[in-house]
Amino acid sequence: MKILFIGNSHTYMNDMPELTRQMIELATGETAEVFMLAYSARSLKWHMGEEYFSERFNILHGGYDYLVIQEQAHPMTDESDTITYTDRLVELCKKVNTKPIIFETWAEKAKPENQAEMNRRYTELAKKENALLAPIGEIWTEVSSELKDRADADLYWRDGAHASAVGDYLIAMALTKLITGKLPPEDFVKSYDFTRPDTDWFPVKENVDEEIVEIPSDVSKVIRKYVEEKIR
Repeated sequence: MKILFIGNSHTYMNDMPELTRQMIELATGETAEVFMLAYSARSLKWHMGEEYFSERFNILHGGYDYLVIQEQAHPMTDESDTITYTDRLVELCKKVNTKPIIFETWAEKAKPENQAEMNRRYTELAKKENALLAPIGEIWTEVSSELKDRADADLYWRDGAHASAVGDYLIAMALTKLITGKLPPEDFVKSYDFTRPDTDWFPVKENVDEEIVEIPSDVSKVIRKYVEEKIR
């Protein structure tokens, strides 16, 4: 199985595609490969403008089974742009039988009221494009509510916008369930945190072993519960 991720920092944060790969392999027993075209603060309009030839080449010649499409989230772009450029990506996917996945993002911690609009946009977009929907924002809301009193279970990184290691564990779990219909074993509680406590963003860790963190097992169970509820 080959998966291409297109997006921005919400995709590359904490090496989330690699965590997804590991979960998929554990869930299925089959080999998975992940590839990524993700650039900080970029929208799908930018991807299909400035980086069009990279996207085109990768989709048409990469032999991918799935394309995960993640739009700019904070702030949200014009909905018409999201529709236009998602449609162009999906049209490329159709030429090579790659299944598109719409990545539903989460609202900023300080602006939870934006989640309903995100849910509406991406649900309608997935239906329009006959694409799979990864309802990450919906799962995020449920998990955040249940674990709101747990300091060790905050889904947000310290900027209140990007995912923490726990948040990316949720994202990878949701994508794994959507793609395979399965979850990894319950004892898989590994995640990655490539951030450093003494920097606002960059530099990040470059030794992968230093990134590895363990998600509390009871937190993992809550995440698994809502992933199972939202993705059947």
